[in-house]
Amino acid sequence: MSDVTDAVARLVDHGPTVPALVLASLAALIATAGFHTRWSRRHGQAPPADDTGARPPTAERPAGTGPAGSEPGGSEPGGSGPGGESALWRMRTTVRDAPGSLAVLCAALADRRIDILSLQTHPLTEGTVDEFLLRAPGELSAAELAEVVTTAGGARTWTERADAHDLVDAPTRVLGLAARTALDAAELPLALRQLLGRCTIRSLPAPADDGAGARAAAAVPPEGALEDTVLRLRAPEGGVISVERPHLPFTPAEFARARALVELDARLGPRVPRGRDVLTLPEGSDITVRRADTRDVPAAKAMHERCSARTLGMRYHGPVGDADRYLNHLLSPRFGRTLAVQTASGRLVGLGHLLWDGDETEVALLVEDGWQRRGIGGELLARLVAMAADAGCESVYAITQASNTGMVAAMRGLGLPLDYQIEEGTLVVTARLDPAAQAAARLPQAERIGRE
Repeated sequence: MSDVTDAVARLVDHGPTVPALVLASLAALIATAGFHTRWSRRHGQAPPADDTGARPPTAERPAGTGPAGSEPGGSEPGGSGPGGESALWRMRTTVRDAPGSLAVLCAALADRRIDILSLQTHPLTEGTVDEFLLRAPGELSAAELAEVVTTAGGARTWTERADAHDLVDAPTRVLGLAARTALDAAELPLALRQLLGRCTIRSLPAPADDGAGARAAAAVPPEGALEDTVLRLRAPEGGVISVERPHLPFTPAEFARARALVELDARLGPRVPRGRDVLTLPEGSDITVRRADTRDVPAAKAMHERCSARTLGMRYHGPVGDADRYLNHLLSPRFGRTLAVQTASGRLVGLGHLLWDGDETEVALLVEDGWQRRGIGGELLARLVAMAADAGCESVYAITQASNTGMVAAMRGLGLPLDYQIEEGTLVVTARLDPAAQAAARLPQAERIGRE
C-alpha cells in the first residue's frame, strides 16, 4: 500500500487540502479494484436534453496507441503465433457456479496456447462472470476464441482486442482515474469512460421544481441503480448520470467503482486546474489564458452584454435569449472544458469551449468585439484542439456561418487536414486529429492548460 499512500499524498500536494472523508472515498474506490445529428443537437448552442459526453472509442486511449476494439492488426512479441507474434484480448464469459467449471475453461484455453494474464470473477445469481486478459497466438480470430470458450462451457461470451494499457492492474488504473478526477472536475465523464469502456454517458440536469429532471432524480436512490446494461447515479450537482453499454452488461464491481468515483467527485466540489499562461499579443497587450467553469458565469454574462449583436449572431447562429441558461451549460465541466481569456485588469474578453458531443467533439469561440483580430481566437483554438488530441479524440468540428472568415482562418491556421460542409449558409469545418496529422500541425506542444 506504500504506492497508494504516496499517490494520495501527491493528490494533496497538487490541490486544496483533501478532507479525511475524501481520502476514505478514494480508498473505497481503490478497493473496488462509451452531416448528421450534431446539427439538431448543437445548432444554436442550446443545452442538449441529455447527452453529456459519449466519447468515441479512441477517447479511452492516448492518441497513437490504438483503442481496444480497433481493427485487428496490432500484436505483442513473444507469443506462439507465426513469427513469434501474439495478440492481447479482453474476454468476458459466464460459467456455471459449480466446482471445476472454471478449471475446464482454463484447460481449454491452455490447449490452444492461450495465456491467462489476469482474471477477475464476478459471482451473480445465475452463474459467475469471469473476465480475462489473454495473450493468444496472433492467427487466432475472435470467432475462434469464442468457439473455444463456448465448447468449454462458457456462455454469453464477449471478446475485444486489448493493448498494453490493459496490462495495468485494476487498483493502479482506478487510482490514476481518481487522481485525474480529483484535480479536474471536467475529467469525470472521461474517467467513467476509461473505467467502463465504450459506453454512452448522459445526464439530466438538477431539477428546478418539477419536470423530467425531477422525476429522474426521484427514481434513482441515493446509492444509485444498476439495471443490466444501464447504471444510474446521482450527479454531484444534483442531477442524474446515466451510463449505457448495450453490448455488455455491467457487473456489480463496475457499478461500485463508478459509484465511488462519482462520490469522490461530489465530495471535492467545483474545481479546475490552477494553471494559467500570461501571453503578450502582437501589439504588446498582456492577456491571461486559464481554465474556467460555472463560477465564471457572471463575468461571461457581462462579456456577452458588451458584445455586438453581430458577434453574438456569428457565435450562436442567431439571437441569444436566455444567456444564463446557455452559459451554465457551456461552462459546466460535465459537458466539456472551457478556456477563458482575461486582461491585465481581470476583465473577461474571450471564451473557448471544447464540448463533448456524442462520438465527436465540438470547438466554439467567442471574443469580445474590441479584442478581435489580435490572435486571441487562434490561440484559444490551438489550445482547445491540443486538449482534444490529449484526450484521444479523432477529430474536432466547428459550426459557424459561412461569412465568419475569422473562424475559418483560425481553423486553417491549425495546419490540420480540414473537411468543409455547408448548408443554407451554415458551415461545418472538421479537423482530423490522427497522429500523423498532429505531428505536422501547429499545435501547442510545451504547456497545455489543464495538465500542469
